[in-house]
Amino acid sequence: MKVILFSDLHLDTSFSWLKTRAARRRRQALRDTMGKIIDLAAREQADALLCGGDLYEQDRFTPDTAEFLRATFESLHPMPVFLSPGNHDWWGPESLYRRVSWSPNVHVFTESRLRPVELADGVTLWGAAHLAPANTDDFLTGFDVRREGVNLALFHGSERTWFVEQGEGKQPHAPFDAVEIERSGLHHAFLGHFHKPKNAELFTYPGNPDPLSFGEEGRRGALIATVASDGAITRDNRAVATTTVHEISVDLTGCASQQDVRDNIAELLRGLSGFVRITLEGELGRDVDLPPGDLDAVAPQMDGIQVRFGEIAVAYDVEALSHERTVRGQFVRDVLESGLPPDQRRRVLVTGLRAFDQSGDLEVP
Repeated sequence: MKVILFSDLHLDTSFSWLKTRAARRRRQALRDTMGKIIDLAAREQADALLCGGDLYEQDRFTPDTAEFLRATFESLHPMPVFLSPGNHDWWGPESLYRRVSWSPNVHVFTESRLRPVELADGVTLWGAAHLAPANTDDFLTGFDVRREGVNLALFHGSERTWFVEQGEGKQPHAPFDAVEIERSGLHHAFLGHFHKPKNAELFTYPGNPDPLSFGEEGRRGALIATVASDGAITRDNRAVATTTVHEISVDLTGCASQQDVRDNIAELLRGLSGFVRITLEGELGRDVDLPPGDLDAVAPQMDGIQVRFGEIAVAYDVEALSHERTVRGQFVRDVLESGLPPDQRRRVLVTGLRAFDQSGDLEVP
């Protein structure tokens, strides 16, 4: 049999770093990606569509989102759709899942322990739900299949080894160990929560299907899983994103004015579209006026621009200034000996030195 797995779409995400209209476009893009997942399921004539949680944002969803999801999943009827609520779309009194009159093909798991449904003859799917936004325990603790045939699981949780490899930025909701999957009698677990995809022997994370932030790695999207009669899983990750994101670095060295910086950025972004994160690096001339917000509109064809500062050296000879027998020299020495973090120290130095230069602009990028 064949199933389509996705997770972590996060409909109605705020995208607070973007301006209002761009943020709305990003939220619409998530809906468009949901449409591509539905198209994939229909085109592949899948036996079921599975969602591993965080389908939407509980704190932000609207009645329009609820109707969108109702109609979207109904369009697949009679193909069954199985939804396993996660920590962002947890099952509770105010849950979107409770507010929708779902079509008969939609099944929402509503208990904090794994419950079985029949996917096909000899194939059972065990699913569970988060009942709160945090502190959900391991769904596999004390769980034992005790059922013939192929047994699969669908839930939102954190496999501990993969959690360590993720690095910072994720909390270990419903943590478990991969060995628990086989020990419980399950053949495989289809999972949500980690946005970085992972095709392991006993479990699968498809990753978020449309970019939610910059720096995402790995082939993510929706996953076509073919389940053999012995429980073996064949997987095919399919890209379904409707959003394009870029990362570029801009060398400020040699730029004598903000216009030089803008021209360099515009040239690098020529021919690109979508969203971009720009990292500014190099040596910044001491007279260059470069507030990050002034660069937002440098490439009008882009849907959104985020500017951050990387390794930047200001074109002051701080070492030479520190030897001056002047008030300015004493200021530099005091700041260098202050123990401030490097970025903060740079800001204080440049602000102060600009004040000594009577530049009239004390804002430091």
